[in-house]
Amino acid sequence: MSGPVVAIVVAAGSGVRLGGTGPKALRHLAGRPLVCWAVDALAAGGVRSAVVVVAAGLEADFEAVLGSALIPVTAVVGGATRQESVARGLATLPDDGQVVLVHDAARPLVPVEVVRRVVDAVRSGALAVTPVVPVTDTIRQLSPDQTSAVVDRSRLRAVQTPQGFDRDTLVQAHAGLHDEVTDDVAACEAIGVPVTLVAGSREALKITEPFDLIVAQALLSTRGGPG
Repeated sequence: MSGPVVAIVVAAGSGVRLGGTGPKALRHLAGRPLVCWAVDALAAGGVRSAVVVVAAGLEADFEAVLGSALIPVTAVVGGATRQESVARGLATLPDDGQVVLVHDAARPLVPVEVVRRVVDAVRSGALAVTPVVPVTDTIRQLSPDQTSAVVDRSRLRAVQTPQGFDRDTLVQAHAGLHDEVTDDVAACEAIGVPVTLVAGSREALKITEPFDLIVAQALLSTRGGPG
C-alpha cells in the first residue's frame, strides 16, 4: 500500500485522575506536553502529518505547543465520545493518506519500532492492526454473585496504540457503527474485519494517574532523555 502515513491523535481527555488543571494531553513530561512527545514518536515511525482531536475551545492552545512538531499538525474539535472524535479526525485527514494510525496522546513514549511494526503490517495488506503486550498479572473474573475464577492469562493480551488501518476500512467501520466500542480495531471487528496483532511495548504505557508520570520520567532517563 503506497502513499503517506497519516495519523489521528486523540487528545480530548480531561485527565481528572491525573490531577492538576487543564487537559491531560497538555500536562508536561520532562518539560514538554504529552501530546508533543506522542506526535514526535509517530513522526519518527514514519507518519507524515497528523490531526489532533481536542476539546472545544482548545484548538489554538494545542496548535501553539505543536508548532515545533516534526510534522504538520492540525487541531480539530472532537465529539462526545471517543469514536465520534476519531470520526471527526478521519474526515479532516489529507486525501492522499491511505495508511491511517490512531494514537492516544496519553501514550507519549511509544517506541519507534512499535509504530513501524504497525505501519509495516498495514502496508503488507492488514486492514486493522493493533500492538499488544502479554498480561502479566493474575486475572480473576467476577460473576454476578461476586464469586470469582482465575482467567488463563496466557491467552490474554493488553491492547495499545497506535492502531493502524487501511483508510477505506476505517471509514466503513465508523459509518457502520451502531454500538459504543472502546477502540478502533473493535469498530472494524464489528463489521467483520479481522484484527492483526503485532508486538507492542511496556514503554508505551498510558498516562492515567500521577504514578504513571513518574514511570514515564524514569523511562526517559533510561533513554538518555530529559531528566
